[in-house]
Amino acid sequence: MATEYFSSDFTLGILGGGQLGKMMLYETRKFDIRTKVMDASDEAPCKIACDEFVIGSLMDYDAVYNFAQNVDVLTIEIENINLDALEKLEHEGKKVFPPTKALRIIQNKAKQKLFYLDNGIPTADFSRFAYKSEIEDSVLNGGLEFPFIWKAAQFGYDGQGVKVVRKLEDLEDLPAGECIAEEMIAFKNELAVIVSRSISGEVKTYPVVEMEFHPEANQVEYVICPARIDAKVAEKAREIALKVSEKIKHVGLLAVEMFQTKEDHILVNEVAPRPHNSGHYSIEASYTNQFEQHIRAILDLPLGKTDSKVAGIMVNLVGAEEHTGDVVYENIDEIMAMEGVTPHIYGKKQTRPFRKMGHVTIVNEDISVARRIAQAVKEKIKVISK
Repeated sequence: MATEYFSSDFTLGILGGGQLGKMMLYETRKFDIRTKVMDASDEAPCKIACDEFVIGSLMDYDAVYNFAQNVDVLTIEIENINLDALEKLEHEGKKVFPPTKALRIIQNKAKQKLFYLDNGIPTADFSRFAYKSEIEDSVLNGGLEFPFIWKAAQFGYDGQGVKVVRKLEDLEDLPAGECIAEEMIAFKNELAVIVSRSISGEVKTYPVVEMEFHPEANQVEYVICPARIDAKVAEKAREIALKVSEKIKHVGLLAVEMFQTKEDHILVNEVAPRPHNSGHYSIEASYTNQFEQHIRAILDLPLGKTDSKVAGIMVNLVGAEEHTGDVVYENIDEIMAMEGVTPHIYGKKQTRPFRKMGHVTIVNEDISVARRIAQAVKEKIKVISK
């Protein structure tokens, strides 16, 4: 019964206490759903917003297993979790969403790519290597050609664990373990589609968004909704995202990141089984934001309307390059004076270069006006240290 969730002893457990969890907690507060969160950091953004906060490593079997003992449903806000503990909990009847089976595919990028191949999902050509040293052999034997994208099989995030390799020297400082070498795609656009899937199989997709990247940091600078692309391309992107969702059999949200090639083919880059940076615009711009939708899906409540009420652009606020220490948001009052601008500050007290510290949403009836204001926001606000 859905009524058991609201203003009751029902407890939702969230593994991970970062900004995604914090934004999820806005929604559990709205519905008066009790929450318990675990994170390794005593200063995690979630700490102030949940009913119970536990300090523990997400990769520690016992910490994850023990945390889940007195929660009714368990979800995640980051993929790097001890999956053996989750699997044991599932076998014991604990409700874990997304299911461990889906997380096993997604947590390892090599497995993820092989999964696309096995299921006829279009993706860039790649080679899988158990050790980085094998890449050099492959290059010298003519099996692999420069340039290519190196990706660590596990634990990459926010531009970490990904590098463009143009010559052998570029491999020198990279970790030695399992990795993939992926063909560099000449693409027009990077797109993303968020798919929501409930326990009973109700499925909805959000509109296709377009991502503009920072050239050095390999991080998203702008997320633009709706994407400025042809309707046929958008339809193709949504169809492929739905296929990925159906094959992975996740529950909750699945963010599917894609390339639109010069010939308008759609290739899947990678997926994330949780609320995602590409969906932050939805807090201000959508009928149902991605965080509320995730809660609805994992509790098997009816999914909300995913349409946008208005065009939205999201700008990431990341730490300025020469600044480490206590954070200061320079000129934040000036961006708040601009029309349709809402800042979100994640609650990380310490900044460092390229650390995600917050985001700003710009909404406007006209996407081109929103994009101009987004540019002004980006140029004005600076995330610096004292």
